[in-house]
Amino acid sequence: MLDKTFDPKTAEPRLYQAWEQSGRFAPVDDPAAEPFSIVIPPPNVTGSLHIGHALNNTLQDVLIRFERMRGKAALWLPGTDHAGIATQMVVERQLAESGNQSRRDMGREDFVAKVWEWKAKSGGTIVNQLRRLGASCDWSRERFTLDEGLSAAVRRVFVQLYKQKLIYRDKRLVNWDPHFQTAISDLEVEQREVDGHYWHFAYPLEDGSGEIVVATTRPETMLGDTAVAVHPSDERYKALVGKAVRLPIVNRPIPIIADEYPDPEKGSGAVKITPAHDFNDFAVGKRHSLPMINVFDDFARLNDNVPPEYRGLDRFAARKKVVEAFEALGLLREIEKTKHTVPHGDRSGVVVEPYLTDQWYVAADVLAKPAIAAVENGDTVFVPRHWEKTYFEWMRNIQPWCVSRQLWWGHRIPAWYGPDGKAFVEETEAEARRQAEEHYGRPTELKQDEDVLDTWFSSGLWPFSTLGWPDQTEDLRRFYPTHTLITGFDIIFFWVARMMMQGIHFTGEVPFKRVFINALVRDAEGKKMSKSKGNVMDPLELVDDYGADALRFTLTAMSGQARDIKLSRQRIEGYRNFGTKLWNATRFCQMNGCARAEGFDPAAVTAPLNRWIVGETTRTAQAVTAALADCGFGEGSEHLYRFIWNQFCDWYVELAKPLLQGDDAAAKAETQATTAWVLDVILKLLHPVMPFITEELWLATADLGAKRGEGGYLMTARWPDLPSSLIDAGADAEIALIIAAITEGRSVRQGLNVPPSAQPALLVVETTAAQRAVLEANAALVQRLLRVSEVSFVDAVPAGAIPYVVEGATLALPVAEFIDIAAERARLTKEVAALTGEIAKISGKLDNADFVSRAPEEVVDENRERLADAQAAKAKLEEALSRLGAAG
Repeated sequence: MLDKTFDPKTAEPRLYQAWEQSGRFAPVDDPAAEPFSIVIPPPNVTGSLHIGHALNNTLQDVLIRFERMRGKAALWLPGTDHAGIATQMVVERQLAESGNQSRRDMGREDFVAKVWEWKAKSGGTIVNQLRRLGASCDWSRERFTLDEGLSAAVRRVFVQLYKQKLIYRDKRLVNWDPHFQTAISDLEVEQREVDGHYWHFAYPLEDGSGEIVVATTRPETMLGDTAVAVHPSDERYKALVGKAVRLPIVNRPIPIIADEYPDPEKGSGAVKITPAHDFNDFAVGKRHSLPMINVFDDFARLNDNVPPEYRGLDRFAARKKVVEAFEALGLLREIEKTKHTVPHGDRSGVVVEPYLTDQWYVAADVLAKPAIAAVENGDTVFVPRHWEKTYFEWMRNIQPWCVSRQLWWGHRIPAWYGPDGKAFVEETEAEARRQAEEHYGRPTELKQDEDVLDTWFSSGLWPFSTLGWPDQTEDLRRFYPTHTLITGFDIIFFWVARMMMQGIHFTGEVPFKRVFINALVRDAEGKKMSKSKGNVMDPLELVDDYGADALRFTLTAMSGQARDIKLSRQRIEGYRNFGTKLWNATRFCQMNGCARAEGFDPAAVTAPLNRWIVGETTRTAQAVTAALADCGFGEGSEHLYRFIWNQFCDWYVELAKPLLQGDDAAAKAETQATTAWVLDVILKLLHPVMPFITEELWLATADLGAKRGEGGYLMTARWPDLPSSLIDAGADAEIALIIAAITEGRSVRQGLNVPPSAQPALLVVETTAAQRAVLEANAALVQRLLRVSEVSFVDAVPAGAIPYVVEGATLALPVAEFIDIAAERARLTKEVAALTGEIAKISGKLDNADFVSRAPEEVVDENRERLADAQAAKAKLEEALSRLGAAG
């Protein structure tokens, strides 16, 4: 017999260990089985499970468990990313806290060894946390982006792209993090709004005829100015174009140029151009062949390209000194306070500098073309489809991809330099030396490039490098292309696009057939979670408090396409109660002898109630199957919830009690067998979403005669494939009438405040012959569940009775003796008036375009929800008023 309650704290680790030890997370070894593969978006090896991970990995697990039960060779390949900056930062911080040598004191080889040591001890945290969530990955195939096999793939790709002239070295602007002294990607840049100033500086014309005023938020960069730009249509400056100003402090002449970049309506309409320290200015400099003068070193201190008194100053100290110099020269025209966004390194927290350096670049525009065509042709489909627009917009405007990073932890660039700086790019140092000897005519000492590759370069190979490429392995042949990628919208550019470009270029096939973009998890009020707001929800704490199943069902149920998830503990608690409801229903059925009969045929049941539940089970199985196959996770969960809670637990179990506890042995046996069959189907359908409680129920009820899946585990049981022939329209109509009569009767009672203790009669006024027969046959059942004194058949609705229509039949409840009709009418009228006022107030806000445009999105959504709730409540009250009117 089942325990009274399900205890996730003891059951979950026990069940997960049994699953993993059984080896059934691996794909079935059956050549005839259709392959279905997913590669995990590899979390950073430094990471801990956050709520976004919980959503993303829950949806992957739902899909992989579903396809595994459908008999496919389902592979969910796990792994972690070496996460260059993040991991290096963790180890450097540990070194600093322990008082040991710094990275540079240790030297590269010893430092990298230290990082590997840290990885061996602490790098598996998030992997173990995924296990707590129930993730059924094939851990025997777990990969790491610095594994030797993946490193070989990275070297092969880099060298091939270089020899195809698709990787090259160039001097361009990058996002430079002065703390880590490395270029970083746009994804690693966080825009923060800060209080700042516009300093308005006057630049004297070289001929002494006047001045031109520019404004800047970064005075220190003016030391690298190489032009002043004005818009060609700006009449104020037309006569100045082609002339020069003398750059103050530096005393260097720089030209005044005409370019489309300046906005005549903004400031003075003239802008200083510093091509080496601003991305827009860099583009202007390219168009006009301007000099590019870098005034910073790697630490964002001023270098030797500035006057001697500024050299070695920190950028912010230099800013102060420049402003003082302009003031002293009488050229400071205005200081204007402003709020503006300033880029910061998301790991270091320091201000990021646009910085001109030599870096390695991929010709992303060339690789993007086939990746664009693949989505246009439908070889890869985005779900929801509107994310394709985001993908296209970025891919069609793609810029060269900077792939080098000035770090020590990562894939070192396979390039070696000769004494004259010539690069030899090969997969091994031995081959580079051979090439150098051939070039120089003698053995020559080479020095390897100090840089490592952007982590997105190696993770961009993830779908095929993890399967063994460049070797033509059995896994690569069987599981590539992968089927579905589930990921967040924020890395469409940084990861999805790179996988598409590299996958197609090196394998000739798309890396995945479908990309499902999951929602963003927000707090209960719709606000983005952040540590600074204090509204972060830790998924591990939620698992501790409610169990993994409750969290998983909540995330799955709320993951409807194209919407954010407003997560609250109340929601999770509600879905925990859903699991409890199923547990209690199973326990009740167990106590009533509901054992699956050998050879049971659901098509052969005779009782209308049993024919009805067989049909509803079939509809649900078909709907859930279709939903999950199309990544309709929210829709599938809704079908499961409605069927299990409402149709099975609330109605079937209640309606079956007379049969289970009656004297008709044949009806009892059929109902017991039917109930056991339905429970088996429920457990299978629910398993992908709530694997722990369903597996526990499956194993605990194995003694009831049900033939379990391979090895006894539900996770390997066969997915229900039920034919539509099991649906019985006649039984549906009979049970629908009974349920509607009870449901609407309860609604009448509740809406009119009829006391629970009151037991009016149920009057059957007008029905078809078939409906009358159904109500007569089930009168005792309706009487008990509706709490009425009797079911009586009459010709007309008497005074004081509330009529209601269900399934075309007219029924009535005489309630006048239990309530004050006039007082109820007054109460309902007053509540309707209050709701009418509330609806008008909210509608006024939502109809105000200014409010909708200015209010935060979550506030607008909250008002829309309040409006919908008020309108629904008003409709119910108006229906109750209408019924009172019919009662006279």
